[in-house]
Amino acid sequence: MAVSIRLSRFGAKKVPYYRIVVTDSRRARDGKFIEQVGTYDPRKNPSVVKLEEESILRWLGSGAQPTETVKRFLKSSGLWQKFLKSA
Repeated sequence: MAVSIRLSRFGAKKVPYYRIVVTDSRRARDGKFIEQVGTYDPRKNPSVVKLEEESILRWLGSGAQPTETVKRFLKSSGLWQKFLKSA
């Protein structure tokens, strides 16, 4: 089972709100997920990203692959460098 960390869309039409979730990569974008590890609200100025550091580092250590967008969030928060140092 290939596990990925990616965005799952919530919110109404034209009012997006995203959850950052850990899921099987074969599942649908908004389908079942294993664990929610953060949120992303692009409608705020500046946009708000909240991440659960311990959970994300645990999943990355287990081999979960982040999408490009999630990897960009991790780099901007400093979690990606923290993961690379611990690996």
